[in-house]
Amino acid sequence: MDNLFSHAAAAPEPEPVEELEPVVVTVVVPGPVARAFMGFTEHTHLWWPLEGHSVYGPGSYVEFEEHLILETADDGRTAVWGSIDDWQPPLSFHATWHPGTQALWSTELRVAFRAVEGGTELRLVHSGWEGAQDPAGARAEYQAGWPGVLERFVRFMGGSGA
Repeated sequence: MDNLFSHAAAAPEPEPVEELEPVVVTVVVPGPVARAFMGFTEHTHLWWPLEGHSVYGPGSYVEFEEHLILETADDGRTAVWGSIDDWQPPLSFHATWHPGTQALWSTELRVAFRAVEGGTELRLVHSGWEGAQDPAGARAEYQAGWPGVLERFVRFMGGSGA
């Protein structure tokens, strides 16, 4: 035996993972920035489409509570959807995002609000796909899902939607 660690030198390097582009969705809602931020973060339970985008389904309650985004079932069970690590009301927030999975498999969500002609622009950027259990599958699912979720928010805020 020439070297105690000779077996380690032969280990192949892992293949680099292709970086997946963020999902970016932008909508405009009527009203000022502070109202849009509050509608998104304090009244989520009133507009979030639980029938297709939740852990426990209709009857549960989604809320931003302290530094977490939570869903609570009608029987009291809770699921953490994400942890907020940058909270800048009424302009933006950044959170890990992992509804229905463990925090180990989290992606990243940045939601920013800015005044534009006709109201407030909400820009959602969902990234960090390498953190998902199935990166390409998760990205495809959210690419298809976020526009409909945000259209519900637009209608809740009094906009006409798409």
